[in-house]
Amino acid sequence: MPSTDIRPHVVALLCHSDFKLRSDSNTWTHSSGRPFTEEEQATALSATKAEFEEFGAQHQCYMEYLRTKEESPDTLQRFLAPFMERVTEKTLGNAVELMSKDDRAELDRILGLIVEPTRPFTPYAF
Repeated sequence: MPSTDIRPHVVALLCHSDFKLRSDSNTWTHSSGRPFTEEEQATALSATKAEFEEFGAQHQCYMEYLRTKEESPDTLQRFLAPFMERVTEKTLGNAVELMSKDDRAELDRILGLIVEPTRPFTPYAF
């Protein structure tokens, strides 16, 4: 296998690591706190630059997801403001009646960010 190939299992292992070295096992730990096995530690240490870069890119996508989720209540307020200005009785139902199909899809997306539980960092999910 050429060194530029990315091994998904290595990236997944890096995604599950908190990179804290345990003094009792001399290994990194999983994000759950469980120490790596010797095999897992060897695998993690064999990661190539490309695999660390892939891990970094995935982690960056996850951090963007968290930021978007955190900002979703403000995003909802900004999104609804123009519709609320146009209705006499300020209810979500009245605002929705003014929305196009695309507007309703965006409303559903924003509401999903607000009500769905935060997903954990999972390799190849973001």
